[in-house]
Amino acid sequence: MAKKKSAKTAKNSDSSGGIRTAASNRRAFFDYEILDKHEAGLVLTGTEIKSVRAGKVDLSDGYARVRNGEMWLHNTYIAPYDPASQFNHDPRRLRKLLLHRDEIRKLESEVAEKGLTLVALRIYIKGHVAKVELGLAKGKRRYDKRQAIINRDMDREARRAVGAVRD
Repeated sequence: MAKKKSAKTAKNSDSSGGIRTAASNRRAFFDYEILDKHEAGLVLTGTEIKSVRAGKVDLSDGYARVRNGEMWLHNTYIAPYDPASQFNHDPRRLRKLLLHRDEIRKLESEVAEKGLTLVALRIYIKGHVAKVELGLAKGKRRYDKRQAIINRDMDREARRAVGAVRD
C-alpha cells in the first residue's frame, strides 16, 4: 500500500510550484543570444522582498559576476518599499546569488573561456522564495538584430493576414 503524501509535500512537488514572475528583461533577448538558462536563489532583505512581490524591479542592465567564489547580481534596481520609511534598502546594491559551488565554477569557466556573459533574464517568486533566472549569453551583432526585427515584422504581417481572412 502506497503512503499518502502530506499536503505540504504535494504542494511543493507541484510542477508549476506557484511561480509568479515579478519582472523580466525582454531587452536581453534582443541584445543577446541566450545559450543556456540557470536558476539561482536570491538573498534579499525584508523590504526588498516586499518590493519584488509588488513587481517594482528593473532588470534592464542586470548581470551576474563571480567574486571570491560567490556569485553576485549587479545593476538590478529594486525600488524602495514606501511604508518602510527610514529602514529601506539601497536600490542598486549588490545581491548575493545562491548556487552550488560546482555550478559557480562551471559558469565562471564558461564566461572566462568563451567570452560569454551572465545576464539576468527574470526575477520570479517560486513558492515563497525569490529566484532569478540567469542566461548564459553571447552578444548579437548589429546585422543579427536587424534580422530579428525583419523576422518579427514578417510574423506580425502574417498573423494580420490570417486574421483578415477569418473575418
